[in-house]
Amino acid sequence: MKLRTTGRVTTKVDVYAFGVVLMELITGRRALDDTVPDERSHLVSWFRRVLINKENIPKAIDQTLDPDEETMESIYKVAELAGHCTAREPYQRPDMGHAVNVLVPLVEQWKPTSNDEEEGYGIDIHMSLPQALQRWQANEGTSTMFDMSISQTQSSIPAKPSGFADSFDSMDCR
Repeated sequence: MKLRTTGRVTTKVDVYAFGVVLMELITGRRALDDTVPDERSHLVSWFRRVLINKENIPKAIDQTLDPDEETMESIYKVAELAGHCTAREPYQRPDMGHAVNVLVPLVEQWKPTSNDEEEGYGIDIHMSLPQALQRWQANEGTSTMFDMSISQTQSSIPAKPSGFADSFDSMDCR
């Protein structure tokens, strides 16, 4: 497949790549896998054939997900979104705003499946994900839980590359 990455098409190429990532998450498979038969080696082509019949999706997902009925409903929605994002023609693909609108209600349903003994960084397991994120951001920099310095980690990666912007907004990515 040839993609012209001119300015007008680039966002649609990004949406396609996002759809591929969603497929990888759902199936636990790589985008290209030469260790499987040809008809299954190209994830997008294979998964789009799976999507023709909704009843095929449970057999195609990563079995380690072991979803309950409610989670399976979310997987159907994400699978459908992945199919739209990887439409053959760029003009048939949604923009990322649509993808976000599909995913946000699913994210808001998220709850951890187990109650670890850790403190959870001040996050109540009954919070929605957006609430938990807000709490975490409010506590960021005030917690003493990560008191380890970069030099102790033997890392050659700087904490922040020089010249790296302090903050980004969605306009930076367009």
